[in-house]
Amino acid sequence: MNELVRKKFESYPKKVKAKLEFLRSLILDVAANTDQVGDIEETLKWGEPSYIALPVQFEDKSGKIKKAKAPGTTIRIDWKPKSSDQYALYVNCQTSLIDSYNSLFPNTFTFEGSRAVVFDLEEDLPLEELRICIQMALTYHLSKG
Repeated sequence: MNELVRKKFESYPKKVKAKLEFLRSLILDVAANTDQVGDIEETLKWGEPSYIALPVQFEDKSGKIKKAKAPGTTIRIDWKPKSSDQYALYVNCQTSLIDSYNSLFPNTFTFEGSRAVVFDLEEDLPLEELRICIQMALTYHLSKG
């Protein structure tokens, strides 16, 4: 785990930390089990733990090494003291991901605008549906091309 991310996780209350660590492990597991996704970069963006699949290198027809675009968009996770009973998974608000999640799972998740899926600290996560959402984010640019 990235040192800055580790320190961020250490700053959360114990119960929140456990929930976010589980969400982190779910993101990493989905990434590891998705063919189009290679290594994941874990860092802080906007002060939040963030995950993005790194671009992969490939050889073009002439034999030159090219660097491809990242297959997906950044996923961020966080908890805010002002909403102390909730935590969230954030995606870029310029994507259509939240609309897609809402179309697929209208009664499963709580959404915050076009940027977040919000979870209650006291409720279990809908794992299969959430796996699909994470995979969609990690491969977002592939589905657009």
